[in-house]
Amino acid sequence: MSGVAGYEHLYGPVPSRRLGRSLGIDMVPMKTCCFDCIYCQLGPTTCHTRERRDYVDVDEVLRDLEAWLEADGTADYLTFAGSGDPTLNIDLGDAMARARELSGIPVCLLTNGALLWRKGVRDAAMQADLIVPSLDAATPETFERINRPVADITLDRYIDGLTETVLAFHGEVWLEVMLVAGINDTDEELAALGDAVRSIRPDEVQINTVVRPAPGLDAQRVDNGTLVRARVILGPDATVISSAWERGVPEGAEHSEAEVLSLVSYRPCTLEDVSHGLGMHPNEVIKYLAHLVSQGKLHREDRDGKVFFVRGD
Repeated sequence: MSGVAGYEHLYGPVPSRRLGRSLGIDMVPMKTCCFDCIYCQLGPTTCHTRERRDYVDVDEVLRDLEAWLEADGTADYLTFAGSGDPTLNIDLGDAMARARELSGIPVCLLTNGALLWRKGVRDAAMQADLIVPSLDAATPETFERINRPVADITLDRYIDGLTETVLAFHGEVWLEVMLVAGINDTDEELAALGDAVRSIRPDEVQINTVVRPAPGLDAQRVDNGTLVRARVILGPDATVISSAWERGVPEGAEHSEAEVLSLVSYRPCTLEDVSHGLGMHPNEVIKYLAHLVSQGKLHREDRDGKVFFVRGD
């Protein structure tokens, strides 16, 4: 992770759709992580561990931050993330609390969330203003395949830790889901993720997919139709990260008939279902549905007083 010139532990600020101008703060050495995710843009994990210790000295981090602030540095968030998982640093909670006090800038914790079942890690996470953990799989086999966790990190512990964190935290928790083609994008995998989301109850679910190839690994993006399907299955608090759309299609704009068909292929939908699932205005939805019905690609069915649209082929 390349840092800000002159500051060993800082990088950015980088523009973020979610966080505005985000200054990254790195709390562990390169690729020190309890996961070895197949999609990681930084490549394979070189220090695969769940040992928490003082990998980076907090005073050094704060000196970097203080110097950056004195040089008129500005940001909307201080984001503790970086080139490994920040929760591995045993002084993370202290670092976040002191960084906020020093700067007056809100703190975001960006983590894989794998260690939140440990009370010490949850206590540290409580020092953030916003927590953004991840969950890419909700079946044990796929969890092992996609995240490749260090020993003793089980899926049950992982989900329990996320659930306990949401219950204890007074700020917002945004859960990230990374979809990889052919691995966690089937109806069965997405349904399991949907059940986990309903158990965890985050404030938001943010769906992403592989945008840039991971070095040396064959992790591929899913198509737009799968993103649409995932959004519906993962529930009303789910959104698709705008950069995830193939060809840069922003969320809520310029949807295609293929995306409407993909959504209806998963299950019969009302006009309202399509509107929510694609983030489209109902008036726009009506035009798509009418055209698809006229082509015979969809047909209407009346069920219990509601009009559903069903694939016609």
